[in-house]
Amino acid sequence: MEEANRRTNANKPVIGITIGDINGIGPEVIIKSLSDVRVLNHITPVIFGSTKVLSFYRKMLNIEDFRYNQVKSVNELNPKKVNVVNCWPEMVEIKVGQVTNEAGNCAYLALREAVNYLKEDKIDAIVTAPINKQNIQRDDFKFIGHTDFISEELGAKTNLMLMVTENLRVGVVTAHIPISEVSNSLTKQAVENKLNVMIKTLKRDFGILKPKVALLGLNPHAGEEGLLGVEEKEIIEPVINEFKSKGQLVFGPFPADGFFGTLQYQRYDGILAMYHDQGLIPFKMLGFDNGVNFTAGIPKVRTSPDHGTAYSIAGKNEASPSSMREAIYLASNTVKIRKMAASAV
Repeated sequence: MEEANRRTNANKPVIGITIGDINGIGPEVIIKSLSDVRVLNHITPVIFGSTKVLSFYRKMLNIEDFRYNQVKSVNELNPKKVNVVNCWPEMVEIKVGQVTNEAGNCAYLALREAVNYLKEDKIDAIVTAPINKQNIQRDDFKFIGHTDFISEELGAKTNLMLMVTENLRVGVVTAHIPISEVSNSLTKQAVENKLNVMIKTLKRDFGILKPKVALLGLNPHAGEEGLLGVEEKEIIEPVINEFKSKGQLVFGPFPADGFFGTLQYQRYDGILAMYHDQGLIPFKMLGFDNGVNFTAGIPKVRTSPDHGTAYSIAGKNEASPSSMREAIYLASNTVKIRKMAASAV
């Protein structure tokens, strides 16, 4: 109750931010995003990581405007400052731009602590900086990335990776799997589940009362009436017809190339692609700088920037904080929308 009152009195969502891979650009984009004091007018940020790592990058990048408040518990949060929770006690070796097991361990510890805070309602949302999907693997983390780990921790059966920028929202039915496994993974149940999650989150989190959703086909030319594949006729079209019969505004399946090439995407509130690159290549071409990865279908709010660790530019002061900043603002706005909806019930 004391923690809830503290957040209510501050009138700002408490946003947890995980440091990600300490050898990548995560620390840099976090520092740059939170160096703008105007951010503190909207949120109370809590970085899960290490003050020593942040100090290292602040000095390396010569960013003097970044100040923080080291805390040991949520009761010590200062709503007027950037707060930092140290997730490991010892000094770790930072090898900028390199993949190391130590960096993977630190990324896991920061994520683990932040998720614990989230589950206990000590923070309102979580924003995750990029990790390396290989060096974070361990006995208690056998996941392709953040999304599935967080979903399992929160008890969510179905999640949807939803890429968001301005009025473009692209989700994927199959995400981080080899392209050779996409067709076998594409079932009516899978498409239905992801489409349900998309429609619900467009209503709940984006305030679109009657969302229009486009589904892309799997095959070239959306199967060309069965000549180039049967998934459209046997899987995707029946799902679309079922949702239409229930009054939902769902359309397709559209050939992916023409759909984006002729700007049809502008007519829809959400777009459901069948596999990762089908949706993310056009999305990143259209909105890479400000794109956000939003996890739909889970009970808590989680976002992340739409880029990776970017080892090649780590430590060079070249990383743009735009996507991280947008991820923070989207998390904050979603928390506010959900709280307003809850209070109106």
